[in-house]
Amino acid sequence: MRLQSLALAATLLLVAADAAAQSPASDYPATGQMSSVQVTAPPRGQRVLDADPDAVSGQYRLSNGWKLEVNPGYSGIWTRIDRQRPMRLSAVSKDTYVSHDGNVWMRFDVERDEMVMRYVPQSRLAEIIEVRATLAQR
Repeated sequence: MRLQSLALAATLLLVAADAAAQSPASDYPATGQMSSVQVTAPPRGQRVLDADPDAVSGQYRLSNGWKLEVNPGYSGIWTRIDRQRPMRLSAVSKDTYVSHDGNVWMRFDVERDEMVMRYVPQSRLAEIIEVRATLAQR
């Protein structure tokens, strides 16, 4: 019985090796046109000394109807959209603030009292939403 088991195992091994040798090597990886996508992470929050959180503070009317409140904080800002929980953003440049996880990014144009916010929604889709706003009041 053992001899038959060994003979069967050897036969199956030879058949599998023969099948692998006959398949063309060009099947994998797939040939033809391939497109590539490069994904880069947004900048992480870090302390920027020349940022002025007081200059960007106030209430903004977002283009989607929401209201954004911006308050100054240590090396960054605290933001609140409508009745959501406050979120801390750190300054990464004089006019740009980013959340600690990199999913929310805000750039302020103080001279024109405008702001652009980009964020990754809470979904499984690979998308970034951009919302523009003007300063409603300080």
